[in-house]
Amino acid sequence: MFVSRKFFIFMAVAALALSALTGVASAQRRSGEQGQAKVKGPINIAILIQDDLVSQVSNEIGVTADFIRSLPQGSRVMVGYITTGSLQVRQPFTTDLNGAARSLRIPIASTSASPYNPYVEVIEALRTFDSGAKGRNAILLVSDGLDVSRGFDSTSAGHTLDLERAIREANNRNVAIYSFYAPAVGLTSHNRLAASYGQSSLNRVSNETGGRAFFQGLTGFVTFDSYFKQLREALNQVY
Repeated sequence: MFVSRKFFIFMAVAALALSALTGVASAQRRSGEQGQAKVKGPINIAILIQDDLVSQVSNEIGVTADFIRSLPQGSRVMVGYITTGSLQVRQPFTTDLNGAARSLRIPIASTSASPYNPYVEVIEALRTFDSGAKGRNAILLVSDGLDVSRGFDSTSAGHTLDLERAIREANNRNVAIYSFYAPAVGLTSHNRLAASYGQSSLNRVSNETGGRAFFQGLTGFVTFDSYFKQLREALNQVY
């Protein structure tokens, strides 16, 4: 009986010690992951969100705010929404990262807010960058990428007039455009061809301005968690 009791106490202490070591290792692993995930240098970034994206995008506002708050000191952030025919600037460029994060709102997720294409507003946002500001310049465009301002056909995918203008303007101002694909409540939410055209356009505007496009599949919605991880890695590679 005495031996059994000592053995039981020994096993309980061992289990507690193992649990503590596991907790420390887990915390160290999380700390390491967070350290690797941070953007290394200050950046001037405009975050543009298309207002007619599907309602699931509202669930990603929190992780988007976390990304803004995680940027290094000295970064400048603008937050804007691409809505019917205009760019709604919720937060002009600021170094107040918490304020920029708080300016995010849930997209309207209605065809009433649908732009003909996002690239006119991208051009408008590009013109708000301060040429004298220190650090790298970037746009994060959250959009379905589809431009139907001059019709919807195979020849227009990735080669529309406004997309070409956005690429030229971004390169002239030394701004890299990164993009997250998300379907809108209109065509791209149910038409695979439209989704393909939109992704093709995002891929081109990002690749030709020194950025990168992030998307996975033509149907459904993928959360932005992995996109932000890859975005940080891409920004650090440039740094």
